[in-house]
Amino acid sequence: MTRTSPQSATQWPTLVATAPLDEITAGLGDREIDATDTLGRTAALIAAKAGRLDVLTALIDAGADINAQDNICLNPFLWGCISGNLELVRLMHDAGADLTLLTRFGGVGIHPPAEKGHVETVRYLAEETDVNVNLTNICGWTPLLEAIILRDGGPVQQEIVKLLLDAGADPTMVDQWGVSPLQHAQDKGFTEIADLLTVSQA
Repeated sequence: MTRTSPQSATQWPTLVATAPLDEITAGLGDREIDATDTLGRTAALIAAKAGRLDVLTALIDAGADINAQDNICLNPFLWGCISGNLELVRLMHDAGADLTLLTRFGGVGIHPPAEKGHVETVRYLAEETDVNVNLTNICGWTPLLEAIILRDGGPVQQEIVKLLLDAGADPTMVDQWGVSPLQHAQDKGFTEIADLLTVSQA
């Protein structure tokens, strides 16, 4: 049972976005640490979205559920992947984040940075975690397909495609229409990416 006063109960968990760290840590023992706001967000997710990694670390140390997802499937790890916050992604991975949890589009953590062009986040996930680089999301796309279809084919995406391929991304996995990554790259005129894919299939 929560032992907070009515006033503090209405502030938790949203107060973690702005309250001083010492105020938050002083009251942790009197709060339901994984209580959610009206959007299903825990204090851990609110702190992550506010960029308050000091608060998030304190919540982790206090036993917060870092894998809890809100009404749109966000949790601290997935938010870090979406926003390209590598420090947050590292913190969550080190804290034991579940890398199999899915975004609202049915992708794992490496899908969003592959699409959005967050190179260093992709590099970390591809090289230092065992995240599934071949998962197909509800749109019918692997991270490799998403990196090609939703971007401009420039140097950033070329690097991301290379990182994915080096991590074991399967260049033969097609989308829901049977179109391969190579076909998409060729259709879009992404010559450099097409070359990377051709070499990977040689």
